Amino acid sequence: LPLRSTLVVSVGCVNTLQFLHSSVDLTVSVSPGPWGRCMGSECGPGGSQSRAVWCAHSEGWTTLHTNCDQAERPENQQSCFHVCDWHKDLYDWQLGAWNQCVPVSMRSTGVIQRPAVCLHGEEGIQTREVGCVQKADGVPAEDVAICEYFEPKPRLEQACLIPCPRDCVVSQFTPWTSCSKTCGTGLQNRVRFVLAPPMFGGSACPNLTEFQTCQPGPCAGPESLYSLRVGSWGPCSVPLPRTARQAPTLSQGKAVVGYQTREVTFTLIIYSLMTYQACVLTKDCEVSDWTDWSPCSKDCYELNGPMGEHTRTRRVHLLPVGGGAECPELEEKEPCTPQGEGVPPCIVYNWKTTEWTECRVDMLLSQQDRRRGNLTGLCGGGVQNRELYCVQATSVDPASSALKSKEASRPVDGDLCLSPPPNTTQLCHIPCPVECDLSSWSAWGPCTFENCLDTAAKKGFKLRKRRVINEPTGGTGSCPHLVEAIPCDEPSCYDWLLVKLEECIPDNERECGPGTQIPQVQCVNSDGEYVDRQLCRDAILPMPVVCEVPCPKDCVLSPWASWSLCSHTCSGKNTEGRQMRARSVLAYSAGEGGVQCPNSIALQEVRSCNDHPCTVYHWQTGPWGQCIEDTSVPPVNSTAAGARAGVGVRGGDSSCSVGMQTRKVICVRVNVGQVPPKKCPESIRPETVRPCLLPCKRDCSVTSYSDWSACPATCGNTKRKQNRKRIIIQLPANGGQDCPEVLTQERDCEAPSVCLGYRWKTHKWRRCQLVPWSVRQDSPGAVETCGPGLQARAVSCWKQDGGQADMGACLKFASSMPSLTQLCQLPCQDDCQLTAWSKFSSCTQDCVGVKTRKRMLVGKSKKRDQCKNNQVYPLSEIQYCPCNKYNAQPVGNWSDCILPEGGRVEGQLAMKIQGDIKECGQGYRYQAMVCYDQDNRLVETSRCNSHGYIEEACIIPCPSDCKLSEWSNWSRCSKSCGSGVKVRSKWLREKPYNGGRPCPKLDHVNQVYEVVPCLSDCGQYVWVAEPWSVWKVSNVDLKENCGEGVQTRKVRCMQNTMDGPSDSVEDYLCDPEEMPLGARDSQLPCPEDCVLSDWGAWSRCSLCNGEERGLGVSFFTSRFYPVFFFLHADWSTCQLSERAVCGSGIKTRMLDCVRSDGKSVDLKFCEQVKWQMNASCVVECPVNCQLSDWSPWSECTQTCGLAGKLWRRRTMLQVPQGDGRPCPLQREQWKPCPVRPCYQWRYSPWSECKSEGARCGEGLRFRNVSCFVSDGSGQEEGSLVDDEMCGNLEPSVDGAKRLCTVCFYTGDCYLTDWTVWSPCQLSCVSGDDLGFGSVQVRSRAVLAQEPENLLQCPEQEWEARPCTEGQCYEYTWMTGAWRSSSRLVWCQRSDGLNVTGGCPMTAQPVADRSCDPACNKPRSFCTEAGVCGCEERYTEVMTSDGLLDQCTVIPVLEIPTAGDNRADVKTIRAVSPTQPSNSLPGRAGRSWFLQPFGPDGKLKTWVYGVAAGAFVLLVFIVSMTFLAW
Repeated sequence: LPLRSTLVVSVGCVNTLQFLHSSVDLTVSVSPGPWGRCMGSECGPGGSQSRAVWCAHSEGWTTLHTNCDQAERPENQQSCFHVCDWHKDLYDWQLGAWNQCVPVSMRSTGVIQRPAVCLHGEEGIQTREVGCVQKADGVPAEDVAICEYFEPKPRLEQACLIPCPRDCVVSQFTPWTSCSKTCGTGLQNRVRFVLAPPMFGGSACPNLTEFQTCQPGPCAGPESLYSLRVGSWGPCSVPLPRTARQAPTLSQGKAVVGYQTREVTFTLIIYSLMTYQACVLTKDCEVSDWTDWSPCSKDCYELNGPMGEHTRTRRVHLLPVGGGAECPELEEKEPCTPQGEGVPPCIVYNWKTTEWTECRVDMLLSQQDRRRGNLTGLCGGGVQNRELYCVQATSVDPASSALKSKEASRPVDGDLCLSPPPNTTQLCHIPCPVECDLSSWSAWGPCTFENCLDTAAKKGFKLRKRRVINEPTGGTGSCPHLVEAIPCDEPSCYDWLLVKLEECIPDNERECGPGTQIPQVQCVNSDGEYVDRQLCRDAILPMPVVCEVPCPKDCVLSPWASWSLCSHTCSGKNTEGRQMRARSVLAYSAGEGGVQCPNSIALQEVRSCNDHPCTVYHWQTGPWGQCIEDTSVPPVNSTAAGARAGVGVRGGDSSCSVGMQTRKVICVRVNVGQVPPKKCPESIRPETVRPCLLPCKRDCSVTSYSDWSACPATCGNTKRKQNRKRIIIQLPANGGQDCPEVLTQERDCEAPSVCLGYRWKTHKWRRCQLVPWSVRQDSPGAVETCGPGLQARAVSCWKQDGGQADMGACLKFASSMPSLTQLCQLPCQDDCQLTAWSKFSSCTQDCVGVKTRKRMLVGKSKKRDQCKNNQVYPLSEIQYCPCNKYNAQPVGNWSDCILPEGGRVEGQLAMKIQGDIKECGQGYRYQAMVCYDQDNRLVETSRCNSHGYIEEACIIPCPSDCKLSEWSNWSRCSKSCGSGVKVRSKWLREKPYNGGRPCPKLDHVNQVYEVVPCLSDCGQYVWVAEPWSVWKVSNVDLKENCGEGVQTRKVRCMQNTMDGPSDSVEDYLCDPEEMPLGARDSQLPCPEDCVLSDWGAWSRCSLCNGEERGLGVSFFTSRFYPVFFFLHADWSTCQLSERAVCGSGIKTRMLDCVRSDGKSVDLKFCEQVKWQMNASCVVECPVNCQLSDWSPWSECTQTCGLAGKLWRRRTMLQVPQGDGRPCPLQREQWKPCPVRPCYQWRYSPWSECKSEGARCGEGLRFRNVSCFVSDGSGQEEGSLVDDEMCGNLEPSVDGAKRLCTVCFYTGDCYLTDWTVWSPCQLSCVSGDDLGFGSVQVRSRAVLAQEPENLLQCPEQEWEARPCTEGQCYEYTWMTGAWRSSSRLVWCQRSDGLNVTGGCPMTAQPVADRSCDPACNKPRSFCTEAGVCGCEERYTEVMTSDGLLDQCTVIPVLEIPTAGDNRADVKTIRAVSPTQPSNSLPGRAGRSWFLQPFGPDGKLKTWVYGVAAGAFVLLVFIVSMTFLAW
């Protein structure tokens, strides 16, 4: 019924909704959910993903799908890109640059709202583009989710700081210059320069120049400032010949000399000035058209591989001359792919690996732990390596054998393999051998025949056994012996076992007196098992035992107790096993006809036991021998053979054969040695032969030789080598063919070295060309055959090894092109002509003699007297021979300590840790040597007979790992019954140093503990009580000998063994609750009383796990019913094998049987439940950091100087894991380069601008170039040396002359020279750097001579550049003293420089304080508020309209001080309030000057306060008076 009513209600709701929907226009729409995870069976675009789609109402609740338009329903499934782990190497996030910082306020309003006062900047936001792309070519990925699968999408926005605007800062103006004219109207100017540029939207720089007109006086005539002005040189042109001439043609690499002219203006004086000069015709570089594109460098097809490229070139037709345009690029490259049909696929190269090496645990051990370094049979976690090489990929048939798949191709260069290389190191695990875990020995069995089926031998043995309680490695065959035997006499296979004795039955059917006890027996075999009674027919049946039932007056004795344990396990000459039992007196005889009690000796019995000799024998087995081939068994498949042989087969081996193993078995007597085999039972002799599996032979497998390496591209006659190698991919095993000894080969390069290079070749200078006569014939003093001119030469491009090359090769690979022209001088008739200087003669010896050079007069100069003047034209020069003395000295720091290369190891000082690639030991460090000559100039180190280094031995300390002691022995279990814990520990022996493996977490005493649960058998310690003593009656009835008495006995705690309690132990090991009583009080029965025996042991309750005990009479009682349950302990730490360092282990936990009262009891009281007591676990292996080999030494960081360094580096191959040795900090090493002198051309400062005697116009600046040598540090000027030292160097700057302007003509408006760079300045706030770097600035101001040309002046200029080591400047407003109603206000920088700009305008102090009307009253002044106020000690008296009427003196209230006897207060009008009043010593007081009005004429606040206080006081007095009435 409830279900039916629920359905009815639901239907009603649906109908109502449909009705509402039909009657009211409600808005519904389709809402899709988020797309789920992309799923698919294959990686790539073939995946699919789904999402939920539902129909939702605008109010948020979900409705039926039919209520929505099905045509608008979106898809709930779509294809997607299924991401796999290996896609991580193909895709990555591409991060764009951060955009400009935008204010946060602009994000919401769209309008920048700058704060009125900016102190530290404005918060902003930067955005950037982030996309998922392919690593190879940057193409966007199919889906952004590919990158999100591996790494979250990087942030698209970040906070930023928009600094406060920084206005331009300029210096103060310089003084006004003198007037530009001596008469008439001129100009004066003053300039200032830029100190800091405007930044972050600050105000632009103001005008750097101010002008004012000046009029020294009226002019008497036209004014002339300068007498001579020269114009700029015109364009260079070539004159046409007198006849019809063709346009001159230019050949490649040649210059054409022409002429150019300039305008010279003479004003007041006549001056002879050259108006023409020779020049070089300017021609731009001319090149040919592009050639066709070359074939694509890639001639194969590859889908995702790199593209090839093709090139096209063009040649130089004409080199640039005369400052013409430089040659454009002569080569273009473009990516390409081969086109057309039949394009073969590209060769693919893949990584291949050798086999993993054997798993080695010793890599995880410290190399300095000698005690563990020599251990064998280590197990657990380890490391194995393999080698990596690149080969050409080939299609391998999957059906081919495993051996063929290992046949490696020829190794090639690793750069051809584009895929990520596989790992070369991995963790591995060697299974730890499981040792045999044996049980305790059982008790000795009965004397039995060796073979009960053959009893004719009459030879018997007593056996005791133990068993294997685990599954050891290699089976139980490697365990110690499990059976021991003792020879014995009278063996039998079956015997009667006495189960119990029945009650004593008196003879002759009497109630008391002598009687017998019938034994109950059972037939058992030698193993104690019950068998048919017929098998014991030959055994002696136990006889009835004589007993006695005491009569009422007889002495009553207790039954005999059980026999004690045998005192010895065997019997010999000096030892004999004995057992004892006792009984006690329960009641004494009445004395009248009763049987008397025996004496104390009769209350004990002793018998012999374990009378067998102490000669124990057992079979002892040796180790199994080598597996040898069994020729009787044909070779079979390895799997089948292994199954029959019971051994495993190594994966990858194709076939094996069955062999056999033998071992030695001997009979051993304990503590004696080997004895004849007949002493041991033959029936239990172990086997001596077993089948085994012969491992298959594996030959060594190597790759083919790789191609010969390329010959080094070096020039000269040095011997060059090339080599090739092959790699071992499979080591031999099981007697297979060994690997070849030679794995690398080397040979000399066959092809001679070819030095590829290009050089410029210069041709002879052509004759000196002058300006044509037609141009200079009108010049005064012009001579056609002499004067300054130009000469040109041709250059060509040649290969270094000979042969002409294209000009483009030299432009690309050679040094800069030599000059094509130079100045020359054609001597005139009156000029002296001399030859060039010869070279200096050689010095025969340093510091002795001189060297000379000469020149000669030529032509008519030999006859001219003025040319023979040796003072003006010397024909020889003499120099002293230099004293070439050199001294060497060390320079710079010592290099890193570097181990010698090539295996140079000094004894045991150096060692290489296997698998770590980290060297230590003795090495060498180097310091550079520098050589100086006698002038302290740097020269080549070879001059000092030095190879450039000082070498010194050094030591790289070897890493020492943390060293702990061995584990201590396990402590005793904390509880003697049930679950407890046991502990063992290690302590610190040596801390790690020099990057050794760190220690595990230690406690405060530098120890590490291991705690595991343990379970103590609750029955291992038991209480053993001796028989009760004789009664000691305390209240004796002499007639009856009965009454109250006491009995005592000894109780000891003993260790329980298989043979019963053995040794006494401390009492605390036994359960005190179970301790038997050591004394008891009782009633000694009197005659005729009932006599009871002692309580028997509690029997097992068959119903409720309770207990019951029987009495000597037919009576029983039951005990309390307890409840038992299990409790389990926590899991222990992961336990490894003793020989394991890490890897797989086992963790354990213990069960505890607990009684309902909380006491731990033996597990047998709890029901057996299946708890998981053991679980597998893993201890992380400590993997040491592994580094690559050192890279080759790099090129020197500097081509010359003292600071050059050579570097080499190594990379991390294996990241340290766990407690592995960390990576060393030194990943790179350096040593100094050989010191080489730094030669450079250095220019002198530019000379003043000279214009050949003209006072104004275009001129030239000159400078000299010289060769200097330095050490490259930049801290010294360097020393001047011969120009020959810089012969191979190109000048660092162009030209030794440049155009300049001597002055500017009247009316010119021009820019000044650039100022020096300003000091480096940081962007700071309150002394804190904002992190925007440093900047410095320089500027150019505008100057003018004529007021009419001010509107035609150029714009002033400034430029800024970044710099380093800037400093922070603070800008502060400074004010001067008020002068009437004004004062000076200026901005000052923190270094004391007065500036314009930099100080915040909002904080600028007031510079003017004019008042209206003026403050003309005595003692009045204009305040900053713009109202009149009075000076100090004067108060304002205001008119009714708020204006100052007068300033009156403030009355002084003198407050008497301590010691002043005057009680009255006098009002004193100060005559001169500005002067200190005279006071007597000891009567100094304090004066308050009360000024009720402020400077604005209004009452001050304190006046209102005093009035309010007085009013309150008046109200209070009136109230009190009223209350008093």
